[in-house]
Amino acid sequence: MNVQSFLYTVDGISTWVGKAFAWLIIVLMTVVCVEVFKRYILNAPTAWIFDANNMLYGTLFMLCGAYALAQNAHVRGDFLYSSMRPRMQASLDLVLYIVFFIPGIAALIYSGYTFAKESWLINEHSNVTANGPPVYHFKAMIPLAGIMVMLQGLAEIVRCVVCLKTGEWPSRLKDVNEIDVVEEQLAHSQYVDEEARKLAIESAKEIDELARQRGMGGERNT
Repeated sequence: MNVQSFLYTVDGISTWVGKAFAWLIIVLMTVVCVEVFKRYILNAPTAWIFDANNMLYGTLFMLCGAYALAQNAHVRGDFLYSSMRPRMQASLDLVLYIVFFIPGIAALIYSGYTFAKESWLINEHSNVTANGPPVYHFKAMIPLAGIMVMLQGLAEIVRCVVCLKTGEWPSRLKDVNEIDVVEEQLAHSQYVDEEARKLAIESAKEIDELARQRGMGGERNT
């Protein structure tokens, strides 16, 4: 397996896990809607709904982290980063990954494993509400999420090394993004003529390309 195949493989794993657990948003929405109906229409609130909502959203949030990292979607606070050349970006990223990312995520995995193990051993239940639901399965998601993010982080470190050698960011797996939505909406719009549609799409692509200069690199369709 060459370097690019390794990167695509890790991106693919992170993407698959992120998309699989993203369906929890449907479950969460359903639970909330049912609870609102029960609480305000039937006057029969559910005691453990708060815990269930927290666990569903927490699982969704944690296990989509690696997917967001694979798509370079995490927010960057440094406004100077986008103006740097790829090698400078890679140098900065590499230092930050080694100094902050790896120790931080390693601590998350270690602590998360300890919390999850203790929770399973005592059959822990939530104490937020009376007769709270079990939480040990939820705490098991903490080290799992850490492992997923660490794996993707190692792929990002490899990307930094490749960029330092070649001067260009290696490609990522392509996923649906805002520009695809814009194109689809414009394609089905009856209020925009063909010329205006092309100009709007070209303008959106230019903006998208500028955003990707942060380090997204090229893309390959999944």
